[in-house]
Amino acid sequence: MEALIAAITIFVLAIFVGFEVITKVPPTLHTPLMSGSNAISGITVIGALLAAGAGDTGTSLLGFIAIVFATINVVGGFLVTHRMLEMFRKKD
Repeated sequence: MEALIAAITIFVLAIFVGFEVITKVPPTLHTPLMSGSNAISGITVIGALLAAGAGDTGTSLLGFIAIVFATINVVGGFLVTHRMLEMFRKKD
């Protein structure tokens, strides 16, 4: 029970710190940071694939859910990055 409370506390603190850090990022740095975030989500997909192939029913289910969410994050991140880069192209 104590381990669960510690894990939840760390999770809530990570959400708070992540929100505070992201809101302080200026718009000019958003695109490079989004690319880095996409790379991290790609690593998450690899870890989720390993978890999904573990063989245990619960682990496989959580691994599959992680694959779905990480893939949505990667694809969405690349779409947002592409859209932002289009704003910087010269108009003919």
